[in-house]
Amino acid sequence: MMDETIALRAADLPEDATCLIVDDDQPFRTRLGRAMEKRGFSPILAESVSEATRLIAAAPPAFAVVDLRLEDGDGIEVVNQLHESRPDARAIILTGYGNITTAVAAVKAGAIDYLAKPADADDVLKSLLAGPGEMPEPPENPMSADRVRWEHIQRVYELCNHNVSETARRLGMHRRTLQRILAKRAPI
Repeated sequence: MMDETIALRAADLPEDATCLIVDDDQPFRTRLGRAMEKRGFSPILAESVSEATRLIAAAPPAFAVVDLRLEDGDGIEVVNQLHESRPDARAIILTGYGNITTAVAAVKAGAIDYLAKPADADDVLKSLLAGPGEMPEPPENPMSADRVRWEHIQRVYELCNHNVSETARRLGMHRRTLQRILAKRAPI
C-alpha cells in the first residue's frame, strides 16, 4: 500500500505522465503497467528495443521503466534513444542481473536509478518521482544476499555460454560446487 508521501507525490504528477514500460516478460510488463496506471501514470507498453524505438519516435514519454536485458538488445539503448528525443525524460533500469558495470552504464546513459527485479510499483514510483539530488528510500523488500549471489552466478554462467568449467574458473570455485548451485532453484 502506498504511504502518504507517495500518495501526495503521485497526486503531483506532471501533466504529461506518460510512462514507457519496456520488458520482454509479458505478465510482469502488464502487472507493472496496471500498477503504474493506478498511481496516476499513462503507461505505454513495449516488449522489445525495436518496439520501444518506434514508440519513442512517435511520441517520447516523460517517464520510462526499462528492463536491462531484452531479446533484441539492451535497455541502455532505449534510455539513450529516449534522452536523444526528450532530454528531460526520467528513466530507470530494471534488471534481474545486477552488477556494477551495467549500473554505471545505465547511469551514464541517463537513467536516474537502477533497480533489481523484482521491484514493486511503489519502488518504481519512488525512483521516478525522486527530486534532483534526492535519493529514493531503499526498497521495502530488497533481494536477500543469497539471491544476489545466485543471480551473479547465473549471469556469469550465461556470459560463459553455459560452460560450467569456464564459469567455475572465473568465479574461483570448484566445478562440482557450481554444478550443485546451478541445479538448485533460486533462493527467495
